[in-house]
Amino acid sequence: MNLIRIIKHPLLVVSLVSLLSGCSYLKEWLPEQIDETKTWSASKLYAEAKANLTAGDYKTAIGLYEKLEARFPHGTYAQQAQLEIAYAYYRYEEPESAIAETERFIKVHPKHPNVDYAYYLRGVVVFPGQKNVFEYVWPQDESRRDATTSMESFQYFRELALRFPDSIYAKDAVKRMRYLRNKVAKHELHVANFYMKQGAYIAAANRANHVIQNFQKTPAVHDALLIMVNAYDKLELPELANDAKEVYALNKDIFYTDVFIEEKSIIPHMPGWLRPETY
Repeated sequence: MNLIRIIKHPLLVVSLVSLLSGCSYLKEWLPEQIDETKTWSASKLYAEAKANLTAGDYKTAIGLYEKLEARFPHGTYAQQAQLEIAYAYYRYEEPESAIAETERFIKVHPKHPNVDYAYYLRGVVVFPGQKNVFEYVWPQDESRRDATTSMESFQYFRELALRFPDSIYAKDAVKRMRYLRNKVAKHELHVANFYMKQGAYIAAANRANHVIQNFQKTPAVHDALLIMVNAYDKLELPELANDAKEVYALNKDIFYTDVFIEEKSIIPHMPGWLRPETY
């Protein structure tokens, strides 16, 4: 029995090796996968990509836009594809790819009539106002999160507003900037309150003062002044506490409470800028 096993095992190994090595030759007998888009024109590729984008099939749309750019890199359709693939990546929840596409478009087409959209979309991609399904079940205070993405989005929108003040996206960008500024200010308040709970009253007062100095005309200034009063009382610095009280009393009726509330339509649909008949 042992001898038979010894003989069978090598034969089995040889058979498996032969089978696996022969797999590469099977491909020669299989029909090649047909690319039905191979003969499509630029307009056809664009139309199909746009249709899939509109239908919400972002993965297919991205693939078609990539083929359009690869086959017709110098046409106007390719320029539009670069904008729309950025939007498709955004909706497909691949923010890094979306940002890369917007920045590529800005770099390659700085004079394009719709380059303002690339600036705007870049800010929307990292805009932290969106919620996942769990946050609707267990609501969280957005301002408690890291403020890095909020500041990044703010800077993107700020660049749009400064470069293209007459853009159709400028008004919405400014509203979002106000929302983000309020959010970051509130985040700073959470930090100041944390320091208060830890007994780090100097750090709390400094953080509150930072809010007052850098986030004026936000609702957070109201609470920042109260934190300063409390912190200075704890530090037994009555003069500074009284100064903060006086500033609060003088301004208590003029605090800005207008906060941008994000609507469901986070980003407007891309308008039909390009028409086939223009080519």
